[in-house]
Amino acid sequence: MIKTSIKAIVFDWAGTTVDFGSRAPMGAFVKLFESEGIHLTIAQARIPMGMNKWDHIDELLKLPEIQKQWIDLHHQSHTKEDVDRLLAIFVPMNKVSIRECGQLIPGVAELSRILRERAIKIGSTTGYTKELLDILLPIAKGQGYEVDAMSYSGDTPLGRPSAQMMIRCAEQLGNDNPLAYIKIDDTQPGIEEGKAFGCWTVGVALSGNALGLSYEELKAMPQEESMPLQESARKAIQAMEPDYVLDSVADLLPVIDEINRRLDLGEKPNSWKTEKA
Repeated sequence: MIKTSIKAIVFDWAGTTVDFGSRAPMGAFVKLFESEGIHLTIAQARIPMGMNKWDHIDELLKLPEIQKQWIDLHHQSHTKEDVDRLLAIFVPMNKVSIRECGQLIPGVAELSRILRERAIKIGSTTGYTKELLDILLPIAKGQGYEVDAMSYSGDTPLGRPSAQMMIRCAEQLGNDNPLAYIKIDDTQPGIEEGKAFGCWTVGVALSGNALGLSYEELKAMPQEESMPLQESARKAIQAMEPDYVLDSVADLLPVIDEINRRLDLGEKPNSWKTEKA
């Protein structure tokens, strides 16, 4: 009997492998709504994080505080055409913020090198569109991070939290066994995407949406201020019920080893019983 082991890691982008604090999309969303005469806070902008950008805008417009402002301005609820128009405005704004926030999260380049040495493939799924990803890919490559497979917003009929983007990556990698995959993300839709696929899931707490601080902001903050925020971020990710919670992907290697040991024992991800029953 051939033993199963981890053959591929499928990473998210903003907040997981690049852009510590997942700041690029948030700033663009705030500017987008500001251009429409609507006040949107960073905290509100983060609520649907992980969805594709069309759905993200649609969900923001459904927030009661935002919906009221929209109706006050337009005297009716938003339409699909409104979301299409806003997305067209958002994409150029997000292009600028991606260039500004495209730095790799500390440890990603070294992790990527070790995964290559272990013959573990690297995949990616993202709420970014192909147009946005085309900007980000060469920025990441220039810092030592490349992917072997990818799926993005608009690449599949359904985005997160469905498994369709994971399935697309699996097709590209030529391995359809979910147990051989780990999905890593900093958002609920991204973690649910992994569960829907039936693979192992890892949530990152400090590098992404849950904490929302840049690396420099986190390091500069006094410990007595940062520790409660860090614990809150860890609890927020834990509540999403991934198999593992890490501060960032820099801590991933021991988890890969542990999952391989669990696979040798015939164990399966937490979501396996409900998703694969």
